[in-house]
Amino acid sequence: MAILPILHYPDARLKTVAKPVTRVDAGIRALVTDMAETMYAAPGIGLAATQVDVHQQVVVIDLSETHDQLLILINPRILARDGLSVQEEGCLSVPGIYEKVERAATVRAEYLDLEGKAQSLEAEGLLAVCIQHEIDHLQGKVFVERLSRLKQMRIRDKIAKKANDKDQA
Repeated sequence: MAILPILHYPDARLKTVAKPVTRVDAGIRALVTDMAETMYAAPGIGLAATQVDVHQQVVVIDLSETHDQLLILINPRILARDGLSVQEEGCLSVPGIYEKVERAATVRAEYLDLEGKAQSLEAEGLLAVCIQHEIDHLQGKVFVERLSRLKQMRIRDKIAKKANDKDQA
């Protein structure tokens, strides 16, 4: 088990589109373990493999306060979206930035579990937001790209200022 380094926006590697997992094997199971440990340590509620510079379609999510309800989505796909929801989102790859994002209120998704078996689920609320957010990562998108250009520029400026302040400290 290892805590993996998380890529930070605007790192170009976050734009890489993840490839489907062809076999759920020991390597994928080890990646899931490391991703979960990384997510819990950050702390966060979701993490896509893209965020740790592994470009395979693997997502971990745990909305529980006790960190004991890990949801593992391998090759996730959204089959249906319904309704509209505007929720404040944050991201481990964009630390300290929170913005309201418009997404579907409910989703139906299919994925492979850790045994490689096909599964499906219906999600609403925070889980629906997380699934959409993490699948965006697998498609090379960060949540700030769903915002207006003005907000994106402000976020980039804020990130650049933070980096500059760190360099001068």
